[in-house]
Amino acid sequence: MLDVALERAEALAREIGGFAARCDVASADDAAGAVAAAQQKHGAARILVNCAGIGTARRMLGREGPMPLEEFERVVRVNLIGTFNLTRLATAAMSTLEPLADGERGVVVSTASVAAFEGQIGQAAYAASKGGIVALTLPLARELAQFGIRVLTIAPGLFATPLLGQLPPEVQQTLGASIPFPKRLGEPEEYAQLVLTCCTNVYLNGETIRLDGALRLPPR
Repeated sequence: MLDVALERAEALAREIGGFAARCDVASADDAAGAVAAAQQKHGAARILVNCAGIGTARRMLGREGPMPLEEFERVVRVNLIGTFNLTRLATAAMSTLEPLADGERGVVVSTASVAAFEGQIGQAAYAASKGGIVALTLPLARELAQFGIRVLTIAPGLFATPLLGQLPPEVQQTLGASIPFPKRLGEPEEYAQLVLTCCTNVYLNGETIRLDGALRLPPR
């Protein structure tokens, strides 16, 4: 588990019997060090799940003027560049492993968002970063096919994450009611179930899968 919030990552790692290391996913040095530490602990990983992400709610042209460029850059760096950064490092190690059944060596599951397809007003940075992850999926799957490494992306809708958990209960209920079915926020376990499916179904490759209860985001 690689995270800038090391204490929280370590607490969860203890709970599941895993390993945690501090890592800014957008930093080449941080990521290389964290991947090396994980490999020393467990060996090269056959599964990488890219799920680090941040967002900002700001119009490109707001009342205070244009959106500060550094805000756009920060979201793209964490979400898109961070995904590419960890993918390049983890798959370099995967490519050296002995192949499993069907010649598979590993799988990468990245996390986009339904905002990649229906970005709302004020989501320019977030939607662009998640759209970039979707756009990475097929070319990387094609490139890494020679090594037996699959690449997939999940595009979640509205989920009960710590970020949404900060909203008042009535706001969370309203958001849940906007989903066609089931009329509630998605649970982290449902995301995890789809990750497991991505890992175990070898014929899944090069695809972005929506996990959203048939939600389609309105303009605002």
